[in-house]
Amino acid sequence: MSTPPDDHEVQRLRQHADALRAELEETNQGVLALYAELDQQAEQLREVSELKSRFLSYMSHEFRTPLGSILSMTRLLEDGMDGPLTDEQRRQVRFISTSTSELREMVDDLLDLAKIEAGRITISPAWFDLMDLFSALRGMFRPLAEGNHVDLLFDDPPALPMLYTDDKKLAQILRNFISNALKFTPNGQVVVSACLEGEQSVRFSVRDTGIGIPAELQSTLFEDFVQVDTPLQKRLRGTGLGLSLCKRFAELLGGHVGVDSVVGEGSVFYVVLPLKLAAEASHADA
Repeated sequence: MSTPPDDHEVQRLRQHADALRAELEETNQGVLALYAELDQQAEQLREVSELKSRFLSYMSHEFRTPLGSILSMTRLLEDGMDGPLTDEQRRQVRFISTSTSELREMVDDLLDLAKIEAGRITISPAWFDLMDLFSALRGMFRPLAEGNHVDLLFDDPPALPMLYTDDKKLAQILRNFISNALKFTPNGQVVVSACLEGEQSVRFSVRDTGIGIPAELQSTLFEDFVQVDTPLQKRLRGTGLGLSLCKRFAELLGGHVGVDSVVGEGSVFYVVLPLKLAAEASHADA
C-alpha cells in the first residue's frame, strides 16, 4: 500500500495549485485585455476608413462642378462663340480641355473607390444586346482613334443571347481597357471582341499590339494605385485606380478580370461575366 501524503506535502500541493490558478487567472485577464484592445483598434480602423471614404466622396463631388464648368467653357471657345481662335489659341484650348478631362477621370475613379469601400455602389442589371454596347463604345472612341497610328476594331461577335447584367458597369470596364490599350499602343491596332466561355459566361477581350507588360508586374496590375513603370507611362497621367476598379466591378457582377501580355508584342485584357447576374437570376426569370 502507498503511504498517504503528510500534511506538509498536502500544504505544498495546495500552494502549488493556488499559484497555478492565480497564474491562469492573470493570463485570462491579459487575454481579455488584449481582445478589448484589438476591438478598440478595429473600431478605430473602421472609423478611419469611413472618414477616408467620406473625404474622398466629398472631395470628388466638390471637384466635379468646377471641372465641368471648365470643360463647358473650352467647348464654347472651340466653337467660336466669342469669335474665331487662332491656331495657337485653339491648340492651347484643346490642351486645357484634354487636361481637364483627364483630371475629371481621376476624380471619378476616386469617387467610385469611395463608394465601393463605403458599400454604397449600386448594381442595376437589365437585359441588353451586345451589339448595342459595342456600337456605343465605337462611337465614343472614334474621335480618339481618328488621326492616330492605331486602328480600333470591334470584331463581330458570334450569336450570343441577351445579357442580363449592369451594362453601365460593363461599359466602364471595357472603356478602361480600351483607353489603356490606345495609350500604350504607339502603332498597330486594338481589337475588342466577345465570345462564349462555357455555357453560362461570356468573355470580353481587348487585344492590342502595344508595348506589353513584363510577367513579374502582371500579378499586381489590378491592385490600387499600381502603374507600370515605363518611359511611356511617365508621360501619361492617372491615379492607378482604373484597373483596380475594373476588378471590383467585375467581382460585383459575379465575374473576374485577367491579363495576358508579352513585352514588345502586346497585351490582352479580359473580363469574364455570367450571361445572367446570379444574384438577380430569379428576378430576371420572373
